[in-house]
Amino acid sequence: MRADLSPRALAGAALVALVVAASLLTSPDAVLVHVEALAADPLLFGAALVVLYSVRPLVAWPTTLVAVVVGYGYGVALGVPIGLAGAVYTSMPPFFAARWVDDGGPIPVLDRLSAVGRFRTSAERYFDTAGGVRGVTAARLAPIPADAVTCTASVSGVRLRHFVAGTLVGELPWTVAAVVVGSSANTLTTHGLGAIGLPLAVAMVVSAAVLLAGPAYETFAHSSE
Repeated sequence: MRADLSPRALAGAALVALVVAASLLTSPDAVLVHVEALAADPLLFGAALVVLYSVRPLVAWPTTLVAVVVGYGYGVALGVPIGLAGAVYTSMPPFFAARWVDDGGPIPVLDRLSAVGRFRTSAERYFDTAGGVRGVTAARLAPIPADAVTCTASVSGVRLRHFVAGTLVGELPWTVAAVVVGSSANTLTTHGLGAIGLPLAVAMVVSAAVLLAGPAYETFAHSSE
C-alpha cells in the first residue's frame, strides 16, 4: 500500500467534510416548504425534484425523504417509477466520486487506519461472496444509509450495471412506502418519514437475511470442508 495521502484521497476527505458541514447547515423542512409551493405546477415541481435528487448526496438526506416529496406531487402511479429512477440517479455522484478517489486500488489513508482497512477487506469479501446484484440488493433492503452502501459498493469493484440493478430492486419497497406516505400527506414535512417505521425496517432486514442465506451457507460449507 502507498504510505502517503494522494491528492485524490485529500480531495475525498475534503468532500466528506463538505457533506458533513452541508448536512448540519441545511434544514430539510425549510427546503420542503418551498418545494411544496411548486406542487401545483408539474413542470416546476419536476425541475425541483431534479435539483433535490442532484444535491441530496451533498446534504446527506435519505432517499426516502425525496421519495415522499415525489409521492406528494405525483401520487403513487407516477411516483413509484419516478422515485426509483431518482434513487438510481442520486446514487451516481457518490458512486463515481468514490471510484475516482479510490483510483482503482487501496485508498492511501487505509495504511494508517487499520480498522477502515479491515472494513474494506470485509466489504470486498461480502460482494465477492454475495455477488454484485444480490449484495447491493440486500444492502439496500437493510436500513443502512444509502450513500454508505453506494460508496462501499463502488470501492469494492461492483460493476455499474450490477449496482443499478441491485439499487432498483433493493430500493423498491422503501420507495413504494415513501411514495404512499407522500401521496397521503396534507403538507410536506420530515415528520412524514416517521410513518416508514420499525415494522418495515424489520421486514427489510429479514428479507435481506433471506436473500443472503444461500451465499452464507455456501461459504460456511466450503470453510468446513
